[in-house]
Amino acid sequence: MGRLSRPKRMIRVTCLGACGGVTGSNYLVETSRGVKMLVDCGLFQGGKDAERQNWEPWGFNPGEIKTLVLTHAHIDHCGRVPKLVADGFSGTILATPPTVELCRILLLDSAHIQENNAGWQTRRNRRSGRKEVQPLYTIRDAEESLSRFSAMERDQIREVEPGVKMRFRNAGHILGSSILELWLDDGEQEVKVVFSGDLGKDDQLIVRDAHEVYEADYVFVESTYGDRLHRSFPDSKNELLEAILHAYENGEKTMIPSFAVERTQEIIYVLSEFHREGKLPDIPIYLDSPLAIKATEIFRKNRKYWDEEAQEIIRQGHDPLDLPNLKFTPDTAQSIAINEKSGPAIVIAGNGMCTAGRIKHHLKHNLWRPGASLVIVGFQAQGTTGRRIVEGARTVKIFQEDVAVQAKVYTIGGFSAHGDQADLLEWIGHFGESRPRVFPVHGEAGAKMVFAEKIREKFGLEVHIPRLRESLLLKPREVKVESPGVELSDVPTPDTLHNLLVEMENTIRSIKRQAPERFKDVKDGDHDLERLQFIQEELAGIARDRK
Repeated sequence: MGRLSRPKRMIRVTCLGACGGVTGSNYLVETSRGVKMLVDCGLFQGGKDAERQNWEPWGFNPGEIKTLVLTHAHIDHCGRVPKLVADGFSGTILATPPTVELCRILLLDSAHIQENNAGWQTRRNRRSGRKEVQPLYTIRDAEESLSRFSAMERDQIREVEPGVKMRFRNAGHILGSSILELWLDDGEQEVKVVFSGDLGKDDQLIVRDAHEVYEADYVFVESTYGDRLHRSFPDSKNELLEAILHAYENGEKTMIPSFAVERTQEIIYVLSEFHREGKLPDIPIYLDSPLAIKATEIFRKNRKYWDEEAQEIIRQGHDPLDLPNLKFTPDTAQSIAINEKSGPAIVIAGNGMCTAGRIKHHLKHNLWRPGASLVIVGFQAQGTTGRRIVEGARTVKIFQEDVAVQAKVYTIGGFSAHGDQADLLEWIGHFGESRPRVFPVHGEAGAKMVFAEKIREKFGLEVHIPRLRESLLLKPREVKVESPGVELSDVPTPDTLHNLLVEMENTIRSIKRQAPERFKDVKDGDHDLERLQFIQEELAGIARDRK
């Protein structure tokens, strides 16, 4: 389909990430006044196919962008910032003060990983006579990008570009995370667009609950867990304690792959609670992640952003982010020593999806031990080692070696920093009378579809699931869709193809609801080929009926 001609008075939002999955968040916002700004600039993660997208053309000229707004510091929302700067961006990056602090350590760490991975691949290539590999960006690129950051507190409205006002609101996800409110002047009227960022669940530890927003014309809302409910948090804490005791009684280690920011601090918070209540065995607890150690210190410095419950623990004379047996192991030698010691211990290490970092060494040494515990406390993207373990793989490849999965695996959803379906619906419900058009993003295809249908059923709102690289032309109570042009990417990405497949299935289901008697004996196949055959057969039948 060709591009539609651009109206003279229109707001355009192009979805350049987190539309075929949960990573790579990136939105280009354009106004009729010539403003071009970005919301988030995240890294694509989750296997080679996803990560390949980090190298694709941006879909815009970075040198033309004057403002980038970051909703929070997780790498899938900020991880391509150094590449953006290296490719010509010289504008301002707006974020809350804690987000600025966290990005400083996260982006430098990411650049270090990029350089190391490229160096390792280059050495391997040289041995086989192949070309050198360049990193996605360098430490120098990351350092340069940090000079572009400007801190902006929440709850303040500021004009950041001609005809563009913005305000951060608390998203309740991680320290510093924000909902973004944008007021965009299209030359005739003002259009309000809200980006949820990542929304936390009710009663999230450490940070305050997400702010309630009541008015918008359009809402881009995350849908990571739009198709499910989390286990209750008390049950999740009990399951964590059960995992620790299982390994303790067997004289083995409890491994907790954890994201450096928020999830690690929540785990320490709960372990500290167990200690105060006398439930925790007297065993060493290792925080084996230099990045998580630095992030924990940033959390301690920013106590003014903590919620009332965490503040009350401090007033009682306790530090909720500390306990007697907690040991920081920033050095490599200290990390190696953990697996040289026999006996039970708790090991918290990155990364959270088991694809890189020190957790891989701990998995190599302990995943095959029947008495050990592996505790999965965060979302595991498609294609990751963590996802394969959660889905029941008997072996996984770690450092080119097949390792048996014989440790007891605990998947504890209640520790997620993302709200579940009920939390997301509650947040959408606050828009009430303003009745915005809703765009579910930042979710896998199935989760977005289920969530979209729930929004329609519960609130009667119009919902559209954007495709990757799709442009949305916005006016008050009106939206037009521009299909992505081939000039943005000569070859469709796997995420794009998958999303198209899901959209086709969604259309078929809509037709089936209109004529249920025709399809009562038809079941969708699970395999992609079966799904495509099913779609082809049904479309052929519909075509025959219309002749």
